[in-house]
Amino acid sequence: MHNLQWGTKSIHQLTAEQLLEVFQLRVDVFVVEQQCAYRELDEYDRHAEVRHLLGRNEAGELIAYSRLLPPGLRYPEVNLGRFVVRADSRKQGIGHQLVQAALREISGSWPARPIRISAQDYLQGFYVQYGFSRVSDVYLEDGIPHVEMVKEVS
Repeated sequence: MHNLQWGTKSIHQLTAEQLLEVFQLRVDVFVVEQQCAYRELDEYDRHAEVRHLLGRNEAGELIAYSRLLPPGLRYPEVNLGRFVVRADSRKQGIGHQLVQAALREISGSWPARPIRISAQDYLQGFYVQYGFSRVSDVYLEDGIPHVEMVKEVS
C-alpha cells in the first residue's frame, strides 16, 4: 500500500505545472486509454468552488485525482467525478485511498450533503462499499456503460 500525499486545491490555487499534470492524467486515461473522443476539459474545471483532489506518490508524481463539484453546480448533490488512478498504479489500493480522501474532503467542504456519481457500471460493487446506491438504469456515456449512484447523508 502506497503512502500518498493528498492535497485539495481550487483552480486558482493550482500552478500551471500542476494543472498540466491534472489534465495530462485525465486525458491519458479517459481519452487515450479508454479510447473516448470527447471534451474532457469542461466548464466545471474553472469554477472557483470546484475542488481538485490530488494524490502524489513518494516521488511527488501525480498518480490519483478526483474532481469535486459543489452542490447545485451540476446536480443538486455534491458531484464526485473524474475519478482516476494512473494505469501503472492500479490494483494497489489507491482507488480506495482516493475515494476515502474524497469523502473526507466533501464532508469538510459540504457537510451533511448527499453525493452523486456517474460510475462505470462494472465499478458499482466498489462504490457500494462506501455507501453509494444505484439510482438509474445503465446508460452509455461516451460509449461506456455507466450508472448514477448516490450516497445519502448518514
